[in-house]
Amino acid sequence: MNTLVSRLRAPEALNMPALRFSRTRRFARAAWSSRPLLVGGLIVLSTVLAAVFAGVFYPGDPLDFVAQPNLWPGAPDFPLGTDMMGRDMAAGLVHAARVSLWVGLSAALLAIFIGIVLGIFSGYFGGWVDDVLMRITEMFQTLPSFLFAIVLVVVLNPSIGSIVFAIGVTSWPQIARLVRAEAMRVRNAEYVAAATTIGLGHGRIIARHVLPNSIAPVVVATSVLMAQAILTEASLSFLGLGDPNVISWGSMVGAGRSTLRTAWYMTALPGFAIFLTVISFMLLGNGLNDWLNPRLQKRGH
Repeated sequence: MNTLVSRLRAPEALNMPALRFSRTRRFARAAWSSRPLLVGGLIVLSTVLAAVFAGVFYPGDPLDFVAQPNLWPGAPDFPLGTDMMGRDMAAGLVHAARVSLWVGLSAALLAIFIGIVLGIFSGYFGGWVDDVLMRITEMFQTLPSFLFAIVLVVVLNPSIGSIVFAIGVTSWPQIARLVRAEAMRVRNAEYVAAATTIGLGHGRIIARHVLPNSIAPVVVATSVLMAQAILTEASLSFLGLGDPNVISWGSMVGAGRSTLRTAWYMTALPGFAIFLTVISFMLLGNGLNDWLNPRLQKRGH
């Protein structure tokens, strides 16, 4: 019995404070030595800070008319100019960052929750449970995700909540497959067999052993999901399916397309913000993948 208990507790036998400190130090070293992780992290951090302090730098409603329309960047008091309605482009960009980041994070969390639940159950139980859940996953994968998101937003009426729901519901299959593969690997581990032998229930085994050891790939996928969610939200807003009560980068691009020939900056500035944010999340994901890759860690040592 003692042998079984020791084998069961083997993954947790290390001193936890020392383990956390070691991981933190390794992450700091990886962030400093990995250009994708460093550059992506700095850009993401800058975008988050701009969104958090948007109300400090630009108080008031970014949709208010504050100056003469069509002022080009470089105008006094308006460094990024104004749009065709006389709204401050700089204020719009930083306030729109809030919406885009919030939609990206919320939709990614929803997709991750659905994917982890279905992936864990599918990989751990196998059999008919795996067959049913994987058929559902394949059905969602065969649907055109963007068209499905458009249908959901139209049916539910355009709003931040409906956009988050539509993106999250259409983005979980890749998470489910990642977690399923990890759960199938972990369920055959010795400590899971020991937990089953001493009589632990399925719920406790999943919560203590299968779930913590199956979500490492999800960390990397989260940054990619956020990038995809930001792009999808921008596309929906560009098509006029965004929340009409808030400003987002996609709605700014959509509003500026009518003046593309005469005032291209109205489209270029929010478009560049989308590009920079999406590429930063991709870089962050690549850097996290390098950090979490055991082979690359050994090579770095």
